[in-house]
Amino acid sequence: MAKAPSPCISVCKYRLGGHCIACSMTKPQKSAWKGLSKKRDRRAFIRFLLDQQAVLGGRFKAWAPAYRRKCDKKDVPCPLDDKRL
Repeated sequence: MAKAPSPCISVCKYRLGGHCIACSMTKPQKSAWKGLSKKRDRRAFIRFLLDQQAVLGGRFKAWAPAYRRKCDKKDVPCPLDDKRL
């Protein structure tokens, strides 16, 4: 099974205290994603990212649909559809 793609949706504008305006990741978090290889680690990271987005406010409503499109384009299951999140 293919790995989930990075949560990055290729906007990469770091504002909001160092968080990307599109996905909410910081530069160190983007680097950390690259080191994750296990499915459960990636799932935990996505859960963390969703929680982080909630804490930072409702600015990230466009991220989930864009990430789903990215997963569809790569023909991999979207982690956002995982019931364990």
